[in-house]
Amino acid sequence: MANENWPVYGEITGPVVMIGFGSIGRGTLPLIERHFKFDKSRMTVIDPRDADRKLLDERGITFMQDAVTKKNYKKLLTPLLTNGAGQGVCVNLSVDTSSLELMKLCRKLGVLYIDTVVEPWLGFYFDEKADNASRTNYALRESVRQEKEKNPGGTTAISCCGANPGMVSWLVKQALVNLATDLGLEFAVPAEHDREGWAKLMKKAGVKGIHIAERDTQRTKKPKPMDVFWNTWSVEGFISEGLQPAELGWGTHETWMPKNGKKHKNGSQAAIYLEQPGANTRVRSWCPTPGEQYGFLVTHNEAISIADFFTVRGKKGKVQYRPTCHYAYHPCNDAVLSLHEMFGAAGKAQPVHHVLDENELVDGVDELGVLLYGHDKNAYWYGSQLSLAEARKLAPYQNATGLQVTSAVLAGMVWALENPAAGIVESDEMDYKRCLEVQLPYLGPVRGYYTDWTPLDHRPGLFPEDMDKDDPWQFRNILVR
Repeated sequence: MANENWPVYGEITGPVVMIGFGSIGRGTLPLIERHFKFDKSRMTVIDPRDADRKLLDERGITFMQDAVTKKNYKKLLTPLLTNGAGQGVCVNLSVDTSSLELMKLCRKLGVLYIDTVVEPWLGFYFDEKADNASRTNYALRESVRQEKEKNPGGTTAISCCGANPGMVSWLVKQALVNLATDLGLEFAVPAEHDREGWAKLMKKAGVKGIHIAERDTQRTKKPKPMDVFWNTWSVEGFISEGLQPAELGWGTHETWMPKNGKKHKNGSQAAIYLEQPGANTRVRSWCPTPGEQYGFLVTHNEAISIADFFTVRGKKGKVQYRPTCHYAYHPCNDAVLSLHEMFGAAGKAQPVHHVLDENELVDGVDELGVLLYGHDKNAYWYGSQLSLAEARKLAPYQNATGLQVTSAVLAGMVWALENPAAGIVESDEMDYKRCLEVQLPYLGPVRGYYTDWTPLDHRPGLFPEDMDKDDPWQFRNILVR
């Protein structure tokens, strides 16, 4: 991949190890080549499947067809991560590998680490013996936060740095600055580590909550066949998180909780979960192109981390303000159909999983942003409106959905190289301006839109509904029951 027209952000002086070479790994590879100086003879890609190894063979990059497991990860990875001099980088884009254990190993070896999700070892998501609280992203996140508290500082390890979680945390900060400016507030932009300053600014702006509001309109040349799960990114990843309990950061303005809503006993207390699968839980939301829409309340780390980051606490740690935050995801129509088929078969996944690549899709946009709501301007969406056509022009091996993820991984890698001793961090704790500066060339139009829509608008009115008409932005009005 030529570098003539693209900035080289730095040199990776040690080995590069990429774990996982599915759709996101395949799309991240050319960005690493384009933006970093590194020794290809010391790069290794590990994946149990060899479907795309020709891309690596063409480049002279070592491919290992293997699964990283609880039994073999130390023996398998240690020699690769310590191959030669310099500081290595581990890019974990896999499923069924423990992000926490890989992170701990990398930090012990002085290797920079990045992932897009707190992933557990194989079996966690479908453990019938585990209760729902222990199957949540809240529980997975708490395990990483505990490790951070136990071992502060040290080699940088970035947890959950894809499009979402990841990029959306940077978009929230930029959206908040835009909103506060438009509201005419007097404020100074807080420093990246000033959690209290950011939280107080969001409270001052009157934001009640945030939707990670996404609409994927990418379409295929042919209709989806039966017994196949189609998606524009990892099917295994989507099914796993879709069958976890629905989770959301729980705001201080909420006056009602669903009957199957549960609080956590330990940790930050920033979120609740519902005793039902996220991919079978619908919410009312809004995106610029379709306007009002249904989305799925699929669990994501950012729903918890954003709510936690923007919490204002008073004396003795008492919570004075916290926004509600959750995903409101309308995937591509073929993925919606796939979900409907799966849940219609008692949640049993189809035997064939397939990620739709840039050659099978004909057109469409992945409109991914953050909807800040409940303030004096009602609601403000800010985000990326990346089309398939533009994604094709910008970088190879990815559709619009994939490029939003891979470019966030790139931004995270740049930040890690520039901040190699930051310890364990989430995207909320990184420099949003620097990360967006790196990522913006890959996001298509990035724009903000105000809307006067609320969840009370345009309901059929033919049946009685349990609504709170005094506060349109109650979760009571957003959840489809």
